[in-house]
Amino acid sequence: MAKKRAAGKTAGISDAAVRNATGKTWAQWFEVLDAAGARAMNHRDIAALLQVDHADLGGWWSQMVTVGYEQARGLRKKHQKPEGFSISGSKTVGVPVAELFRAWKDKRRRTRWLGSVDLRVRKSTPEKSMRLTWSDGRTNVNVNFYARGAGKSQVTLQHEKLPSASAAERLKKHWRERLCELKSVLES
Repeated sequence: MAKKRAAGKTAGISDAAVRNATGKTWAQWFEVLDAAGARAMNHRDIAALLQVDHADLGGWWSQMVTVGYEQARGLRKKHQKPEGFSISGSKTVGVPVAELFRAWKDKRRRTRWLGSVDLRVRKSTPEKSMRLTWSDGRTNVNVNFYARGAGKSQVTLQHEKLPSASAAERLKKHWRERLCELKSVLES
């Protein structure tokens, strides 16, 4: 069953944006891929087809058109990747990047905004990134830190290898709330 497109967008990209970047609307790309038999192909094969037959697209747009097609044709759910589901989040905070990094690295500080989630830090590069194993022991949280001017910084995260669409939606909401709490704690 084809997924209904929300507000003229597929894979979060409007018809106008895809047309501007690729020369075709989503509907035109869907016709091209349907005619090529893409409904029976896996992600890698669809992207490879686009790379060969539409080399002017480039790698990024080949991937985006493939994901959009898969979502529109019911071959892929929102947030779905080959290794499970993945969600992301980000927040800009009015503190220097070193302070933002410490709020993640130091367990006591982290508990103030994240609660008592048991995380295992696998790798950490000060003021740049952290690689964490989530409390379930199976999913990963990759965190990056960016300076955004004097006294301002940004954190971005990707929570990967989630087992289902419902887990992805639940954790997307969780991270949105926790990042707002992080901002509140650090800016108070």
